[in-house]
Amino acid sequence: MKINNIDSPLCFLVLLFSGFLFAQKQSNLDALSAEFTQKSLPLFKEVLSIPNDAISLDWIEENVVWSEDAFGARGFETTRIATQRAPLLLASRSFAKAKKTVLIYLQMDGQPVDKSRWEQESPYSPVVKQQNSAGKWEEISWDALSDYQDDWRIFARSTSDAKGPVVMFLAAMDALEKLGKTPNYNLKVILDFEEEMGSPNLPQAVIENRSLLAADMLVIFDGPMHRLNKPTLSFGARGISTIQLTTYGPIVPQHSGHFGNYVPNPAFKLASLLASMKDEEGKVLIPGFYDGIELDEKTKAILAATPHDEAQLQDLLQIGSFDRVGPNYQESIQYPSLNVRGMQSGWINEKVRTIIPAWARAEIDVRLVKESDPSRLIGLVKSHIEQQGYLVLDRAPTKEERLANPKIASFTSKISYQSFRTDLDSDIGKWLRKALVRAFGEEPIRVRMSGGSIPISPFVNTLELPAVAVPTVNRDNNQHSPNENLRLGNYRDGIKTILAILTEKL
Repeated sequence: MKINNIDSPLCFLVLLFSGFLFAQKQSNLDALSAEFTQKSLPLFKEVLSIPNDAISLDWIEENVVWSEDAFGARGFETTRIATQRAPLLLASRSFAKAKKTVLIYLQMDGQPVDKSRWEQESPYSPVVKQQNSAGKWEEISWDALSDYQDDWRIFARSTSDAKGPVVMFLAAMDALEKLGKTPNYNLKVILDFEEEMGSPNLPQAVIENRSLLAADMLVIFDGPMHRLNKPTLSFGARGISTIQLTTYGPIVPQHSGHFGNYVPNPAFKLASLLASMKDEEGKVLIPGFYDGIELDEKTKAILAATPHDEAQLQDLLQIGSFDRVGPNYQESIQYPSLNVRGMQSGWINEKVRTIIPAWARAEIDVRLVKESDPSRLIGLVKSHIEQQGYLVLDRAPTKEERLANPKIASFTSKISYQSFRTDLDSDIGKWLRKALVRAFGEEPIRVRMSGGSIPISPFVNTLELPAVAVPTVNRDNNQHSPNENLRLGNYRDGIKTILAILTEKL
């Protein structure tokens, strides 16, 4: 039936009924997500209490066993995928009449912890906190969660990165069971237990298990939502490679009084080298570093339209200005970055000494975009150092090399994983957008590419899968840092998000 007159009574009734059905579906999602937030909190507390630093294989084994039990209890068949170190875990569940398969990526390991910097007894003993009038976080009883407020938070390692999304998924499966529905697609869930180590064994495992992991698309439940804390879809992420650069001075530290102005200081050499790589606006000066990145006007318009409050971020970070690789935040992160993530030379603070150091070292990371070849970028950086007159080695220099070369540096590198990016108008993008609109009644914020890195490129490149990340956690969650937390309103809405996706026809 075609309705030509939108003002007709029949058209009005059709629109009214459609709106009623939409509101009813949204209400069902709200009720179920609220119910299973409460029901899943004991499970969340339980898994947060298991240490998960991947440096300990005993801890990882505990997390693997917990995952096998949790997914097995929900009808999934679990398979350990052996690697040279910690296994990956694949949890699979098939449904009647399903014609497609969705692969879901979840992470179970967490960053190392420094207990002395956590404002609680242990990062693996989760606590609930609320913010007082002075802005300080105060611990409250777990029993108070029976009537929680959205802004209360659970503090523990991996609340947000990324055991929170794992339990959100399990809670959504429980809600789906109560609803009496099943997805119209099959599910394969891959759990990564070495993500915080860069997933070093993931690429080879994907190659060796291509048929086992075969799917039609990949959904990643990882990362923080947009700063506005609104429903978000991220269509890409930068890859990462790393460099260690060391410059050399005297074979052992020398007295700065005796030899200052005479023995060259490697810290100044390193500082000069690093300063030669960027201009005052933060743009990399190394020729060819940005080659291959072309942004058309349509893409630039999409990037400029992504919400971003620069003044608010400037106030939050307490900095006077931003780098200007691009005219705005989103455009800036479409380019590869060159970042000094740490430096060391001599001693500082209470251990400070009046010496000329023996060496100076910089740890550098290069964030990658889809168009950039990591080997080429690393080669450009190395060539730039050589052009500054340095003998560049892949090891510490010998005595003979030191005596023959006034400028000498060691340079080593590692490529962790490449970038990925999926078209905003892809089928997976349209499907996920429809699910989020149904759940929240508004368009999700679509991010062309996030600045962080997740080890998804092996799936995208080897399995040739379109991939989109659906972040659910609050951006101010202190991930990788002391006092990591998850906002309870985000926890509930994360369950709602995943339930909406599980009930959206593909």
